[in-house]
Amino acid sequence: MTQVNSPGQLPQKGVKPIVIIGALFFIFGFVTWLNSLLIPYLEIACELTIFQAYFVTFAFYIAYLVMAPLSTRVLTVFGFKKGMSVALIVMAFGALLFIPAAMTRTYGLFLLGLFIMGSGLAILQTASNPYITIVGPPESAAKRISIMGICNKLAGAMAPLILGLFLRLEDADKLQSEVANMAADDRIAALNEMAMRVITPYVGIIAVLLILAVWIYRSSLPEVDTDQEDEFISASNFGKKSVFDFPHVMLGVLTLFLYVGVEVMAGDTIIRYGISQGIPLTTAKYFATATMISMVVGYIIGIITIPKYIKQENALRICALLGILFSVGAIFTQGYVSVACIALLGLANSLMWPAIWPLALAGVGRFTKAASSLLVMGIAGGAIIPLLYGALADSWGAQTAYWIMVPCYLFILYYAISGHNVGRKSSEIKF
Repeated sequence: MTQVNSPGQLPQKGVKPIVIIGALFFIFGFVTWLNSLLIPYLEIACELTIFQAYFVTFAFYIAYLVMAPLSTRVLTVFGFKKGMSVALIVMAFGALLFIPAAMTRTYGLFLLGLFIMGSGLAILQTASNPYITIVGPPESAAKRISIMGICNKLAGAMAPLILGLFLRLEDADKLQSEVANMAADDRIAALNEMAMRVITPYVGIIAVLLILAVWIYRSSLPEVDTDQEDEFISASNFGKKSVFDFPHVMLGVLTLFLYVGVEVMAGDTIIRYGISQGIPLTTAKYFATATMISMVVGYIIGIITIPKYIKQENALRICALLGILFSVGAIFTQGYVSVACIALLGLANSLMWPAIWPLALAGVGRFTKAASSLLVMGIAGGAIIPLLYGALADSWGAQTAYWIMVPCYLFILYYAISGHNVGRKSSEIKF
């Protein structure tokens, strides 16, 4: 029989669930941050404008908005463990579409594959994030999520480097400069050959996803019953009919929307931005890895300091202020210094996700699944904000367009200071 745990109870064999969830965070980090290299790669292979290229992030992240309500239904029917296996299978099907997309060099088919992969991740995120949040004390939730973040971002650091080996980007700069002067047949043949390079790595991704799906299904990962509430939470939530009765959750969704938008920008625009600063693609391909490394440094700081030395809402305040500082720095400097400011946004963004989730889920009790579903919908910020950046980059320039990040960080700062307490009684606030 599957063991069921209450929201505040750490499952037995406590280390094993952390390892399993860590593996999931690694794989969806790897899949997610491949986009940073797919953007300039598909821009060349499919002959796209900057705005069109950023539909890579739009297709991937808009799936969170579309699929999050269905994610809750999947978890209700299958539970956390089987729901995660279903999500991995969905992701594998999305990766499978990259094969015909590459063979026909059809950008729309690439986008469909990305959307389906994002749909699987929506289910996976809806399950894994509240799971890791509620399997231990709420005041240390940011620490546990930080550990997961290291798994996620180490994968993100590896992803563009590994994909870059298969895509053979050493000749991409040369091809991009030569393609305009090629005869039509030669240009098509060269671009078709370039597009085909993506098949091998995505076949590998399909295999890994299916192996993980079987592993999760056969594992002893315990279920967590989020429909149970302790007496304190039950009394606090008396008379509340739905998750929409929690203003701090609604503000948390908007905060997460803005945070994911700026995080995706820091990781997925930096390669393309480096190129706009006159840096060759063969060098710029490493920049997304620098962003991920700076995030890992932030997560390590979070593991050491939260909650022993700093509360998670205070960590969120510091990160928001750093986000404003580095955004402005990127706008008013040039070359490698400006690119470094974008990479350092990884440090600023690192503790935002770990802090926003527990702050937004605090005290929601039996509404945890619904709240988690809404928060996952907030991940759609990764679809909208980078796309707006792409449109602004076409008209204002890639550097000036980074002004879009400043108001995002300002709202995150507001949530860290007071927004996470809106609608909550003082007796409910325990952080």
